[in-house]
Amino acid sequence: MIKKIICLILLYLCISCSNNTNSNIDKNVNLLNEPETLYKLAKITFDNQNLELAREQFNEINKLFPLSNEAIQSEIMIAFIDYIQMDYDNAILNYNKIINKYPSHKDLDYIYYMIAMCNYEQLQNEALDGYYNDVALRSFDQVINRYPESKYAKDSRQKIILVKSNIAAKHMEIGRFYLDKKKYIAALNRFKIVVDEFSMTKFTPEALHRMVEIYYEMGMYEDSNNTAALLGYNYPESKWYKYSFNLVEQNASEETFLKKIRNFFDG
Repeated sequence: MIKKIICLILLYLCISCSNNTNSNIDKNVNLLNEPETLYKLAKITFDNQNLELAREQFNEINKLFPLSNEAIQSEIMIAFIDYIQMDYDNAILNYNKIINKYPSHKDLDYIYYMIAMCNYEQLQNEALDGYYNDVALRSFDQVINRYPESKYAKDSRQKIILVKSNIAAKHMEIGRFYLDKKKYIAALNRFKIVVDEFSMTKFTPEALHRMVEIYYEMGMYEDSNNTAALLGYNYPESKWYKYSFNLVEQNASEETFLKKIRNFFDG
């Protein structure tokens, strides 16, 4: 395909330069046989959003000049076209090929970041299978661990917060389901995961309250009181603290309960 384009361009150059010297025409012909020029033409096609034609052009560069820098850039652009078209599996496959072929390439931080983005954009609803939550989290961690100073590390950290929030939401959904079914141990384990591993998310106050509920229903009143105290100490303005307070101190004054909170943390 790109050869046809070159022929058309050559024909145009020959007509437009009919009054020029042969040396000028030869110069233009030589330019069109250079990978830099071909890459620029393919990039123009890409910028014009003719993605399939751009893919063919980048592929042709890779075939004609496999050892050139433009060939590597063409491979990156082909993977990026897959990403744009939401063909994430092929995009990841092509990005991994680049990592394997060019383990010392200067833009590998970008390659790892794009793999993470391919996984991130496939995140499922928290109530569904969370496979891509875990994969995306590992992928962004890899960017940060390998390239902590990269310009992509900052966005990776922000994306990790969002992914963790999604994972926490999934645990909360499952925990609520078990709680409704009165499967208290299974529910408790889910809420503990949120508190222990995803404490930076917005779900922590609710998770603590659910633990208060479960301990109370199981007759573990000391654990229920201690968890409520922990909730009140860290999230005193939260509605979940108010729910827990009402649950464990139905017959006690707030002053008595606040004293328990102080005693809990003072030892």
